Amino acid sequence: MKTVKRQSRTGRADARGVLVPQPTPKRFYGHGIPGVNPVELTGKLIVVEGADGSGRSTQISRLVTWLEGGGHATVQVGLKRSTLVSEELEQAKQGNILSHITLSLFYATDFADQLENIILPALKAGFMVLADRYIYTLMVRDLVRGMDEAWLRKLYGIALVPDAVFYLNVSSEELVQRNFAKNRVLDYWESGMDLGLSRDMFDSFLKYQGLVQEQFRRLQSTYGFTIVDGERSADEINSELQRNIESILAGH
Repeated sequence: MKTVKRQSRTGRADARGVLVPQPTPKRFYGHGIPGVNPVELTGKLIVVEGADGSGRSTQISRLVTWLEGGGHATVQVGLKRSTLVSEELEQAKQGNILSHITLSLFYATDFADQLENIILPALKAGFMVLADRYIYTLMVRDLVRGMDEAWLRKLYGIALVPDAVFYLNVSSEELVQRNFAKNRVLDYWESGMDLGLSRDMFDSFLKYQGLVQEQFRRLQSTYGFTIVDGERSADEINSELQRNIESILAGH
């Protein structure tokens, strides 16, 4: 496995041989967080998107090991990890009674808390921040549920534009097999059961994930994230991610 200790053609390494991340301009999608100067955010924000069963967690774990082995400090964030509302959000979801707007605002609050208290401070300190999903999953879920896209764009105008976004694309048929193999049951929300697509959870899962993938492909043209074939081996996927991240570290 390659390591980031190898100096790239255009990057520069420090005395230890560690590839020093080259500074790149940062910006917010909209109004951002008051008082935050993007110029001071010298770290890198890497996002890995994909449905449950797409291999996100495996790839992020491997990337953390690879980056830290190369001398880069890392921080991990993801959905429902805020100390402010994560427990309340999880409890509220158990009843399956949340309205679409309430659920959307719950997740937005979870994201905003992590952005202000974890992501931005880590980037200011020069860390590599790896996000296990970001605003794109939240927007896609809401769009599938009929939420207004202009409203969502304004809601997530606080979000920082990542240095790279990788979407692990896995077919609905493969996802259902992976989720059954791992959990022996399908998740209510990941199956879109609240949408009334089908009374059968298996059928609803396939339909819902198809709608999610359709929205991701549509947003890709706007946000420009990289679509990665998630049905290959974990090693092949990880090698592709490493190559892309090395390029980012070199300032490409």
